Parts: sequence; C-alpha cells; structure tokens
Amino acid sequence: MSPSVARLPGNDQTSVMSSTVLGLVRASHPEPTAAVTAVAALLAAGVGHSVGGVAVVTLTVAASQFTVGWTNDLLDAERDALVGRTDKPVAAGTVGRRTVTVAAALAAAATVALALSTNPVAALWAVTGLLSALLYNWPLKSTVISVLPYAVSFGALPAFVVSALPGAPFPPGWLPAAAGLLGAGAHFANVLPDFADDARTGVHGLPHRLGPTGSRIAAIGLLIAATVTLALGPPGPPSGVGLAAVVAAVVIPTLAWYAGRTAGHGAARPVAVFRAAMLVALIDVVLLVASGRLI
Repeated sequence: MSPSVARLPGNDQTSVMSSTVLGLVRASHPEPTAAVTAVAALLAAGVGHSVGGVAVVTLTVAASQFTVGWTNDLLDAERDALVGRTDKPVAAGTVGRRTVTVAAALAAAATVALALSTNPVAALWAVTGLLSALLYNWPLKSTVISVLPYAVSFGALPAFVVSALPGAPFPPGWLPAAAGLLGAGAHFANVLPDFADDARTGVHGLPHRLGPTGSRIAAIGLLIAATVTLALGPPGPPSGVGLAAVVAAVVIPTLAWYAGRTAGHGAARPVAVFRAAMLVALIDVVLLVASGRLI
C-alpha cells in the first residue's frame, strides 16, 4: 500500500510553510493593512503617478503597514495571551516570535529602500509615518496622547504620495490635514473592539479615558470633519460627489454605532464602528480621485 499523502515529508514542509504564511498574514492586521494600502494606491493614481509610480507607492505603504502590524502583535503578545485572544497568531503560538520579528525587520528595511527609490523628500515622509506608528505601538499606546501617532502617520501618507511625484511637489495643506483627522477618527474606532481586554491589561490611552460612548462620538465627529475638509479643501465649490461623501460620513458610522448597540453583549467583538471608519476612508479617497483636482 502506498503511503498517505499527508505523511510525505514534502507535504509536511508545505503544510508548515502554509501555516507560517497564514500566521504572518493574520498577525499583520490584514483589514487595516489592506484598507490603508488600497487608499495609497488610489491616491497615487489620483495625483497622476505612472503605473510604475503607483506600484512603488503601494509597495512602500504595504511594507510599512506590515511592519507596524507585526510589531504591534509582537509587543502585545503577552497581553493578548492573558485575555485569551486566540485570533492573535503570536499570542496563540501558531507563528513564532522570531519569525515575526525577522519579517517585521525585513518589511521595515523594504519600506525605507522603496521610499528612497522615489526621492529623499518622499522618503522622509514615509519614514516619519512609519516611526510615528511604531511609537504608538510603544510607548504612546497607553498615554493621553495616544491619538497623536495616528494623526501624524495618516497625515504623512498623502504627503508621501504627493511628494513621490517627479519634482517632489509639496501637498496642499488641506490634504494631510484631512488625512490626520481621518487617522484620529480611526484611532478611536480601532480601540472600541478592545475596550474590555485593554481594561484587564492596563492600557489607558485617550479613548479609554473618554470611555466607549465618548470614543464613538469622537470617532464619528472626526470622520465627518475629515470628509468635510476633503469636500471643501480643493478650489471651487464642493461637488455633488463631495456632498454625498459628507452624508455618507454621517450616516455610515452612525448606523454602525446603532448596529453595535443592538447586537447585544453576546457579540464576539464590536467591530462595526471600526469597519465603518475603514469604509469612510475609502469613500474619501474615491471622492478625491473623482474630483480630479487633488493638487
């Protein structure tokens, strides 16, 4: 009788590799990583990058997001294990810490190398955004200024995308300002699903000090402010698309808040407002691209 396929050495190695890759993907915070990378790609196309330029911008932002996500899971592994977060691969032991550490280091190096392939000004913005996000992971996550790294990193994103163009043009002020507001709103939305776990492990960032209700209000208010800034920032009167985006920024997070409340306490993790924030971010970028007047 021939041996079972599952027992073949080559098949075992493939299984281990597949498990490692899956663990790395899950540890990278795939939803925000995909959303922010998609935002960067759309922005790059919107400001007039060539196909090659869009590719470089997208890869730079993806590498930066991988670095931040993996570093976050490494630093939070003990806390995640304490509260039984089986969805966290590092805490659950489904991917090794050394593997994630090496992956994060390689992604950080790739971020710098890719950014430098554009121009020094753009590289400075990209590195600023990365360092700010890493400072959130440690030590600012549990401080009253926990929102600051989100605002800086999100604000640096469009600045990098625009300055990566030939000639390194400076972005209009309303663009990074809107992105900073969007990032601040994303911070409050991002923390909402983890309030209970954070309380058990001693995390006391600004959202925790405001509480769930205050954080939901802050998230929705900041998302609306970001969209209004994007609608009114470019020269000329706001377009119909811009006004529709503002309405969406009001309605979507509000409905998400209501959905989260009606889901009851039995829901696994209240992620509705967080996902609404990601959707509003994508709507905002579509608004920018559709306006045809970014810079």
